[in-house]
Amino acid sequence: MIKGVLFDLDGTLLDRDSSVKKFIHDQYDRLDRHVGHIPKAEYVARFIELDQRGYVWKDKVYQQLIKEYGITGMKWEELLEDYLNDFKFHCVPFPNLTEMLEQLKNHNLTIGMITNGKGQFQFDNIRALGIESYFDRIFISEWEGMKKPDPALFRHALDTLNVQANESVFVGDHPGNDVRAARDVGMRVIWKEDRFWSHADADATVKDLSEIPLLIEELILAR
Repeated sequence: MIKGVLFDLDGTLLDRDSSVKKFIHDQYDRLDRHVGHIPKAEYVARFIELDQRGYVWKDKVYQQLIKEYGITGMKWEELLEDYLNDFKFHCVPFPNLTEMLEQLKNHNLTIGMITNGKGQFQFDNIRALGIESYFDRIFISEWEGMKKPDPALFRHALDTLNVQANESVFVGDHPGNDVRAARDVGMRVIWKEDRFWSHADADATVKDLSEIPLLIEELILAR
């Protein structure tokens, strides 16, 4: 019987690609006097390329942008600080996020989150989405001292939530860090389909978050 559901954040609940585009467009406009010599479309595209979907931390991204485009009047540390302070104002949820979490809560399920990233930064983004209260516990890699796909992080989360692996489901978008890692510790896995990967070895696949409650309900009834 399923008693707990755990989620990834970026690419699963948070539409990070849309959020990054929204943020970097706004940053360009706000800092026009420093970056206005760069065509906006080029600045946005190069940031997204260097960011590599969040797998390169922004200190390296901004250092490279300054080097390539001769940005003056702002240091990379100031650009990074702007990112840390302002990204949360541009967070875009995937459709049906709160409705999905509300339905799961109505089933009296334990709900958790395991996400890689900087502690306060990720927590600010979660709060910006307005979903913090739905989770019994949130595990952010920097604060936990380990990161996905480390099985120790998944086991730590399950132990803390007092849920057995075979009684839980993990929902994520990354075939390795989420799907394979969760399966390796004995969890059921739902893959949130992502256009960057063609396949993930999950128990089920969804395109929209609204599909998740019915899948979980079927697992609960199947016992």
